[in-house]
Amino acid sequence: QVDVTAMVRLFGYVDVTDSGFIAAVFSIAFNPLFWNVVARWEHKTRALSQVFGSPRAACYCLGAVILMLNCVRSHCFTEAMKSQPKLEGLDCHWAYYSGLAILAVGTLFVISSFLALGFTGTFLGDYFGILMEAKVTHFPFSVLDNPMYWGSTAVYLGWSLM
Repeated sequence: QVDVTAMVRLFGYVDVTDSGFIAAVFSIAFNPLFWNVVARWEHKTRALSQVFGSPRAACYCLGAVILMLNCVRSHCFTEAMKSQPKLEGLDCHWAYYSGLAILAVGTLFVISSFLALGFTGTFLGDYFGILMEAKVTHFPFSVLDNPMYWGSTAVYLGWSLM
């Protein structure tokens, strides 16, 4: 016998049939799959570098596509959050300000990671043969191993709480 009361309670707070929720889940899953497949394909074939005339131009174009996909993901996430049932316990000032603080810390990690790595370091330049001169070890990499991922997760968690 399996006790499904926890799942029943969870589905009371999440409408998995909502088209906005489905779009958000799809975009959240699709984005990293897309950029990892494309980057690995580039690493093996150098096809994008040939099409764009240089590895740097190809990396910048892939980075632009990734940024656009991230905008779509953020929009889908926002729309899904608007349409989902809300927990009454989170409809208060402390939840809002906690979410805002988590979002701010996440944003700090994402922006400082980008500044430390630069555009090609952030957007898979190593798959295009564009390598950093040395491993980045200063903030935020001195605090976390993967500050861009942790920061992005914190941004979405904070956004959800807000």
